[in-house]
Amino acid sequence: MDKLKVGILFGGCSEEHPISIKSAQEVAKNINLAKYEPFYIGITRSGAWKLCDGPGPAWENGNCRPALLSPDRSLPGLLVLEQGRYGTIDLDVVLPVLHGKLGEDGAIQGLLELAGIPYAGCDIQSSALCMDKSLTYSVVNAAGIATPKFWTVTADEDVDPDQLTYPVFVKPARSGSSFGVSKVTNKDELLSAVKTARQYDAKVLIEEAVIGSEIGCAILGNEQDLIAGEVDRVALSHGFFKIHQEENPESGSENSTFIVPADIPAESRTLVQEAAKAVYRTLGCSGLARVDLFLTDDGQVVLNEVNTLPGLTSYSRYPRMMAAAGMPLAEVIDRIVSLALTGTSDER
Repeated sequence: MDKLKVGILFGGCSEEHPISIKSAQEVAKNINLAKYEPFYIGITRSGAWKLCDGPGPAWENGNCRPALLSPDRSLPGLLVLEQGRYGTIDLDVVLPVLHGKLGEDGAIQGLLELAGIPYAGCDIQSSALCMDKSLTYSVVNAAGIATPKFWTVTADEDVDPDQLTYPVFVKPARSGSSFGVSKVTNKDELLSAVKTARQYDAKVLIEEAVIGSEIGCAILGNEQDLIAGEVDRVALSHGFFKIHQEENPESGSENSTFIVPADIPAESRTLVQEAAKAVYRTLGCSGLARVDLFLTDDGQVVLNEVNTLPGLTSYSRYPRMMAAAGMPLAEVIDRIVSLALTGTSDER
């Protein structure tokens, strides 16, 4: 039986470029080479595409060849420049191990739709919807799912610090891994926090601080057939969760530890998993996503955010939650590839 040719995209132009490389390294360690023939396509910070031997730390300096993905369905696949000519590699499926802008926001998904190549993860619409936290909140609120109280501030809009009740969190509306996020405890800190968030996105989200535990739930599957991984809890000593910005997250976080399974009552665990599935379905997610929630002291579940291509690094929460549920990363990769191949792009 021929191996499936899997294009693995990593790197990218967003601030999450180094995290994507680490995620791709874990995929490379765990992908089943007896079933798949991987083609590693690295995207530099400047946006250049290169077919390379793998996602090592110095991948750009290795054996790389210029490559691009053809959006022309009459010439499908990966075009690779060799000796002055482009050759074609037909890809059966693409695994976009990309985080943040141009990776999780529907951009790469749109290119893959044009190319007619099946791909793992959420489609254009759900990717774009989940990337914008204000839109995410609006849609799930309309479906009766609790979110923090929030306000949006556009690029040319001022905000009145006296109108808010503190503490609040100030975030770029369309970013990830806590880049540009500030916890604001009084009105004197607000304008500086908005300025910090605008370094990553012109649209800024201000949301009330929810008093409760930070809980995560890994979801895998399509439509009604969903698997929930084990629930985790982020235990913070101070500040807020931002492990991907720390200098050496592989050795542990500076201010957080992960408790998997979460030390919460069984009924709360079930409530979290069902809420996460409801959010996933409401937003039209497919393949995989990590749904982050708050569990308040009175047992209410409140949405925090949805990551449509969650980190797959050695210290990331999604693979840890799935492993705790008995599904190692190799099996997760198998399943998301299989899910990508169950329908064509036209059926998405």
